[in-house]
Amino acid sequence: MLAATARVAGDLDLAEECVQEAYVAALGAWARDGVPDRPGAWLTATARRKALDVLRRRQVFRSKLPLLVEPDEVEMDEPDEVAVPDDRLRLVFTCCHPAIAREAQVALTLRLVCGVSTGDIARAFLVSEPTMAARVTRAKKKISVARIPYRVPDSAELPERLDAVLTVVHLLFTTGHTAPSGGDLVRADLVDRALHLTRMLRELMPDEPEVRGLQALLLLTDARRATRTDDQGRLLRLEDQDRSRWDRAAIDEGHRLVVDAFRTGRVGRYALQAAIASLHALAPSYAATDWPQIVRLYDALLARWPSPVVALNRAVAVSMVDGPEAALAEVDALAQDPRLAGYHYLPAIRADLLRRLNRPAEAAQAYRAALELVDNAAERAFLTTRLTNLT
Repeated sequence: MLAATARVAGDLDLAEECVQEAYVAALGAWARDGVPDRPGAWLTATARRKALDVLRRRQVFRSKLPLLVEPDEVEMDEPDEVAVPDDRLRLVFTCCHPAIAREAQVALTLRLVCGVSTGDIARAFLVSEPTMAARVTRAKKKISVARIPYRVPDSAELPERLDAVLTVVHLLFTTGHTAPSGGDLVRADLVDRALHLTRMLRELMPDEPEVRGLQALLLLTDARRATRTDDQGRLLRLEDQDRSRWDRAAIDEGHRLVVDAFRTGRVGRYALQAAIASLHALAPSYAATDWPQIVRLYDALLARWPSPVVALNRAVAVSMVDGPEAALAEVDALAQDPRLAGYHYLPAIRADLLRRLNRPAEAAQAYRAALELVDNAAERAFLTTRLTNLT
């Protein structure tokens, strides 16, 4: 609804206000007349109509006071040819405006367009919630103060915004794949939304290797969705999942996309992550996974994307090649990075390595540290069980 309304409003704040007013209008109209057959269409039409009313009033005001106001920069007529045909993807590209700081672009888009909470966005960026809230507020203020118009970028402008758009979709998927908070491990609505956006991106930019890489990564990762928890909703580790229930069609499609991306010779971070996911998906078992190749791919990924989270994931692969003691040394070194101070996977991985080294007292301490940081109920239950089993 926001995406469709913003096309008319030409202003994101105005679009938000009109969508909220549409919900208020529905509370009265639906209680009186009943819920319409297509409630989403009703709300969208109402929000767009309210936006048009505001724009008409502004035009009347400007026409009567031409010397006191600046010319209207909003184009009410939609262009004959739209560079991005999907409403939601169009709004993602529009919010990823190069005049806004990169992290602010991504955070604003996740909050405004994708409906991700500020707290969950903060966890994705490894910062506090107040810090992230301030970034989103500053981004919206920058749009207003700098008079950045709501304008759909044309085809020539899409490449310079693509990396930010890919980051938005990736973080949207990650937030849904393992929800940072709440009772369920997976937020299927966010995962499905991210998958839809990647398919729209492929249709829009089919020759971009990183678009293929991201789609492959999402397909290969989501192929395990049905096996990540048991019948009681308890988390299952990768090594405990029933591989016969993985989505083979998604795995085959994802693997083909990885191969296509590598053939271009322009391999980026998403294609590399997809290659790692492909090795996991194609392995007959956890133990039979090509761990040395995964470590090499992580080395290449770190060269392109020096992220402490990538380094931590690499340490897990190192534990399968060189043993838990070698991996523990790497994890302990990463613990000095302040960006990982609130990242619960660091103490959780450390706890598992200590457990494998038969150091139960230290492992228990690490599990307790992880439990202090985790907000997802399924992950809390898993860590609690692991802690209990130590004693």
